[in-house]
Amino acid sequence: MDYPQIIDVHSHIYPKKIAERAIQNISNFYNVPMQNTKGTSDDLLESGGEIGVKKFVVHSTATVVGQVKSINDFIAAEIKSHKEFIGYATLHPDMTEEEAFIEVERIKKLGLKGIKLHADFQRFDIDEPRAENLYRAINGTLPVLFHTGDDRFDYSSPERLARAAKKFPNMLCIAAHFGGYCRWSEIDAYDGLDNVYFDTCSSLFKLPDLMAKDIMNHLGHDRFMFGCDFPMWRHKEEVERFLKLQLGDAINENVLANNAVRILGIQP
Repeated sequence: MDYPQIIDVHSHIYPKKIAERAIQNISNFYNVPMQNTKGTSDDLLESGGEIGVKKFVVHSTATVVGQVKSINDFIAAEIKSHKEFIGYATLHPDMTEEEAFIEVERIKKLGLKGIKLHADFQRFDIDEPRAENLYRAINGTLPVLFHTGDDRFDYSSPERLARAAKKFPNMLCIAAHFGGYCRWSEIDAYDGLDNVYFDTCSSLFKLPDLMAKDIMNHLGHDRFMFGCDFPMWRHKEEVERFLKLQLGDAINENVLANNAVRILGIQP
């Protein structure tokens, strides 16, 4: 099968010494069997190479403040070694605004192009004061990729992200998982917000096709970008799930690559 041009805006990588343990922890957290037993850069490139993925946004999440700098240094080293990678940094809500500002300035110098926050792993509400310290430190200078949704928790609900996006209108927000994993009935919270965009990852294995199409129609196809959520899934599997929606060539090409070029400035 010939695939359109593809940019993956949501994948995770880990150092070799902790990759298998990290993957097992994620599998346990979501109670979803992982499609990959490894999660290194080489494994990511192998998965994406099966269908010719051109670029990958890569990141990892700090669960304590002490991990922030080492993770950001790791991601920075990986983007230097792999021209296919665009690196997103991590921050942690227990950082003060000044600490976060200093780290944001450092990660820009490292060549990282965005921030990934996972409120469920990091245990903070997206719209709480600690999070707002991070948003003020970022000050609209980098896009922020948010894990959103989970019916077991309320940390990252669509309503909370919408509230934060309204309060910080200069913050470019990417709401992962079709705007809210397992909370897709709440996507109306994003209505009228032109600083919130979406990715497709880790949703289509659970979302009925008709519901996925309805969500994209409601929020706008021009606001969606393809994400794999590697190592949760392999790229071939995720792209074929997306193409099964039969949205048409023009929309497919936009979601799989063109929107990421336009929204995030990623060049394939």
